[in-house]
Amino acid sequence: MTRLADTAWPSVARLANAGAVLVVPVGACEQHGPHLPVTTDADLAVAVAEAAAAIDPLLVVAPVVAYGSSGEHDGFAGTLSIGRDATEQLLVELGRSAVGTFAHVVLACAHGGNAAPLRAALDRLTGEGHPVTGWWPRWGGDLHAGATETSLMLAIAPERVRRDRAAPGDRRPLHELLPELEVGGVRSVSPNGVLGDPSGARAEDGWALLREAAADLSRTVARLRDGAAAAGRSRPVDRGEPDPEDDEQGSEVPA
Repeated sequence: MTRLADTAWPSVARLANAGAVLVVPVGACEQHGPHLPVTTDADLAVAVAEAAAAIDPLLVVAPVVAYGSSGEHDGFAGTLSIGRDATEQLLVELGRSAVGTFAHVVLACAHGGNAAPLRAALDRLTGEGHPVTGWWPRWGGDLHAGATETSLMLAIAPERVRRDRAAPGDRRPLHELLPELEVGGVRSVSPNGVLGDPSGARAEDGWALLREAAADLSRTVARLRDGAAAAGRSRPVDRGEPDPEDDEQGSEVPA
């Protein structure tokens, strides 16, 4: 698995020249009930990206975008939102920069509140001719901090889950909740911040969801890489001098 954060630029250039695709995990910093950490969405985005990278040696995982559009969670301590406009612009600038190195970039988002700014950013980027794609995991299940996200966190970081504090919140489906959420946010419908019921969460269910999502992301990356190669989109980057870290990093890129 290759993390951009662990890789020096000559090695990044070699990966890009070999056809690597950059996956940028996109999360948020917002409340996830009394039992899950505020970085849950960012943690899950990273976990899926890294699990996919373990399958595909030409998938490079960028550092996570840890803040996003979380205004619906205002009123809960620890929620840090940069809003829709800033999220959109941040993703646009990241995409413009990343395609200077990589033939394709995937913005892998694990926070539903980022959907509108991410789609707007993708419209702008593709309109400018940049090969940037959005990807979302299809977890299913309840809406927020319920059994689904709790199961996932039990799989990847069980020591950070406070099961003794887990309690159900509002369990109505989204179409019933949406009018109230749009007016008053999550706080108006769920005092503890949970939309669902985390009591039945199991780590084994989380692992199954993580494996399914990682396989889907790796398939998406492979398809995009094949499409870039067929279209002749490459990003030849100066390899510079040989990187003495290459042998230590155990790069899986073919010579």
